Amino acid sequence: MKQPADYTCDVLIIGSGAAGLTAALRLAHDAKVLVLSKGPLTEGATYYAQGGIAAVFDETDSIASHVADTLDAGAGLCDEEAVLHTASRARQSIQFLIEKGVPFDTVRDENGQLRYHLTREGGHSHRRILHAADATGKAVQTTLVDAVRGHQNIQLLERYNAVDLITGHKLGLRENKVHGAYIWNRNKEKVETVRARFVILATGGASKVYQYTSNPDVASGDGIAMAWRAGCRVANMEFNQFHPTCLFHPEARNFLLTEALRGEGAHLKLPNGERFMHRFDERLELAPRDIVARAIDYEMKRLGADCVYLDISHKPADFIQSHFPTIYEKLKSLGIDITQQAIPVVPAAHYTCGGVIVDFDGKTDLEGLYAIGEVSYTGLHGANRMASNSLLECVVFAEAAAQHITQQLEVPCDQVDIPQWDESQVSCSDEEVVIQHNWHELRLFMWDYVGIVRTDKRLQRALRRIRLLQQEIYEYYSHFKVSNNLLELRNLLQVAELIVLCAMQRKESRGLHYTLDHPDQLEHSEPTILVPEPIQPAPPSL
Repeated sequence: MKQPADYTCDVLIIGSGAAGLTAALRLAHDAKVLVLSKGPLTEGATYYAQGGIAAVFDETDSIASHVADTLDAGAGLCDEEAVLHTASRARQSIQFLIEKGVPFDTVRDENGQLRYHLTREGGHSHRRILHAADATGKAVQTTLVDAVRGHQNIQLLERYNAVDLITGHKLGLRENKVHGAYIWNRNKEKVETVRARFVILATGGASKVYQYTSNPDVASGDGIAMAWRAGCRVANMEFNQFHPTCLFHPEARNFLLTEALRGEGAHLKLPNGERFMHRFDERLELAPRDIVARAIDYEMKRLGADCVYLDISHKPADFIQSHFPTIYEKLKSLGIDITQQAIPVVPAAHYTCGGVIVDFDGKTDLEGLYAIGEVSYTGLHGANRMASNSLLECVVFAEAAAQHITQQLEVPCDQVDIPQWDESQVSCSDEEVVIQHNWHELRLFMWDYVGIVRTDKRLQRALRRIRLLQQEIYEYYSHFKVSNNLLELRNLLQVAELIVLCAMQRKESRGLHYTLDHPDQLEHSEPTILVPEPIQPAPPSL
């Protein structure tokens, strides 16, 4: 049944964080843009980012130093050209945010001149982190949201899930390019169609695949899974960054304690008050995140402890309250006064360093499809992401993708017939418990088998369980109407499989991938690249 699409635009952007909204604003002067948000516009990883954005703003710093620090943190797997490309464009990309009104903190120097206050985080040899107190992500997100809401060429759809990309091969055509997407209207509980000349995936990462994560609930790997199903390669999915310091508290399990705390002198301590990082790295608390997370994991397992402690109480109270007001108020509400007490912390899944392979314009393997931000693999992060390079990657590659798309808008484009979503053969499920059970099982065994420390046997066990759950969910997806939990579980299972397959290929320990069976680094190491099977034409509901 051929009917007009529910929505038609030049560019569909799936995701509404820093990457998606920056791209939307840079495109909107020349294009009709539709932005899809799975929840409210503020419910994404950007909003909860505390630290800041890395860029060279200090005269004693240099782009070469930023590049060197990033390469060091990436444990030999960064694409050096990608690192230089990103670092050299950092300042101009952040200037765009400044012009939009992001209120980065400023101070007056000894000459009375106003300048940006720069902090330092793990892996950085200089102070180069622009921030808005300890809630940089919130400042960036709310500023961008205000800007897109006021633009007549940008349409926002909140509470919509992307179901799958519409491609030429999936429509049975000889040419293969993206033509839009099927989207699920959570308000009406129905699948709708979007026709678009270009699609940008800005869906963030996949840390929700783990039981403990600092990420919001929307981080379910949707863009990675959709791109894979559409025939795009992915890379380095084994490198999942576990943030060392997530609050250990029953009422706030996802609350992150920014790395800037350690940058400003906070100490990691055992339950008895003893510091321990000197036993693992000469950089102490400012070692790269993978080293700090493994150190905490090791000490917790050695002692049988539920958590370790992050202590900044030796700093003046007014310093703490002025630098970390969000953290101070949040923890105070939970009965923890960080000016006097240490904070209980545990590692938690935080960032997906791998993703959909793209070039410097954000282009994927599929014509017309772009991926920017955490969903993508640009080569910037290598085997470990350096702090505050993530928001930077979002804005740099959002600009690049927008420029590349803008250059193509005048090129004529043939429209193809897009069928409506077919729900005639499916029914409403009365067994939602199946989804919930499989959801919890996946996140638990991924934490146990594919977490901070891995073994070959653990990975094999995980893959067997993933394949069984995939079969169950495929049958469920084929027979019942879609729902938010079903769509996310389907995508998480796909991403979990990609993580395990990448981890099984890497026969060494490097960066964020640490395996007891292969504890040493190989002399020559390359990114882990997975290539999907060729797409076979299929009905859109499958």
